Amino acid sequence: MKKFLALLLTAVMVFAMAACSAPAADETEPAAESTAAPAEDTSDKPAATGSVYYLNFKPEADAAWQELAKKYTELTGVPVKVVTAASGDYQTTLTSEMDKSEAPTLFQCGNQGALNTWGEYCLDLKDTDFYKEMTTDDFNLFGENGEVLAAGYCYEAFGIIVNKALLEKAGHSIDEITNFETLKAVADDIHARAAELGFDAFSSSGLDGSSSWRFSGHLANMPLFYEFRDDNVTSQPATITGKYLDNYKAIWDLYTTDTATTGADIITATGDMSSGEFKEGKAVFYQNGTWEYAGLVEAGLKPEDLAMIPIYCGVEGEEKAGLCCGTENCWSVNKEASEENIQATLDFMKWVVTSEEGTTMMAEQFGPCPFKSAKTPENVFFAQANDYIAKGNYVVTWAFNYTPAVEDWRAGVVDALSKYVAGGSWDDVKTAFVDGWAAQYAAEHAE
Repeated sequence: MKKFLALLLTAVMVFAMAACSAPAADETEPAAESTAAPAEDTSDKPAATGSVYYLNFKPEADAAWQELAKKYTELTGVPVKVVTAASGDYQTTLTSEMDKSEAPTLFQCGNQGALNTWGEYCLDLKDTDFYKEMTTDDFNLFGENGEVLAAGYCYEAFGIIVNKALLEKAGHSIDEITNFETLKAVADDIHARAAELGFDAFSSSGLDGSSSWRFSGHLANMPLFYEFRDDNVTSQPATITGKYLDNYKAIWDLYTTDTATTGADIITATGDMSSGEFKEGKAVFYQNGTWEYAGLVEAGLKPEDLAMIPIYCGVEGEEKAGLCCGTENCWSVNKEASEENIQATLDFMKWVVTSEEGTTMMAEQFGPCPFKSAKTPENVFFAQANDYIAKGNYVVTWAFNYTPAVEDWRAGVVDALSKYVAGGSWDDVKTAFVDGWAAQYAAEHAE
């Protein structure tokens, strides 16, 4: 894992994220009075003052955060409220909540666009005890004067998740798939025999808000990554060319053809529908990320039957591609909160990344985390990401972190994809992608 993190950090340094900080707490209760042993030292335990309001970014981690918040309150007396935004609605929810008298004290600020919007609310974490627990700055986001405004608290990878047991039942092996051509050949064969096999190639590629981010964000990363690699882009560009949009079209067409959900039905297909199909053994392939691992195993899938392969889209040399690695998971602390609530939030954050309960949850839900006390995750997808890198494959970094006005740009892409699957023209997607980028950049940087 150390080798994976070291290599991954080098590969994604140009897409670095931002940092958050906090003093911490010992979760032990004071010992009862006893003549046999001295009372336990609780001098480091935070006083039960202030409160924490965390606006969570990931719906799939809601239950874990609620349980952890409850545990912390039991240990310290400090109230911790966790509110989870609906998938795809985080920025809208954050905007609404920040206008309230009791605004979030801890929130997500995951890319440069978000920092442009919310940077003035972000506390500089550099001198906090929380920040001192971090092992790297490479995923943190910074202010103009070097302030640590958002802390990248985990690393993630995404690609095409594979049910190897189903793949083998269909007469294929994961070793056959090394590029888009071989992926398409395997998927076409499975789809052609879906009625006979009892399962299809791909789970539903829904464009409902709970699912569309997988394609307007994560799949869109593929043409952005290759274009930016060609052009040596190291900061947010004002315009893009769409040079690799034909490759984007190729993989999107495969997703939406070799599947049980096609045409206009894709527009309303949900994320739960897609993950459910994969969990129930109705599809071999499912585009998603490392964050899905815990849920897949909980649903009964065996770790040895799961694999993640790169998103192949027909780019020359992609046989040497690895998984898409990076993060948009960055914590920021609201500096407009009261002094007591800021301190309570920083204490909670440090406890999360140092305590047994916190580090266990973080490893299970988020994988590798850049903190001194972080646990090594059991997630097999990270081991596979490590394998690709160890073999010399290049990491597909998160180029979408440069997207201007990210939610507005993605909304335009989703609208165009919806028109396309309903029988419209791919030209609409090109326009939304290229012209939409220029328009959003211009609006975001208007004087």
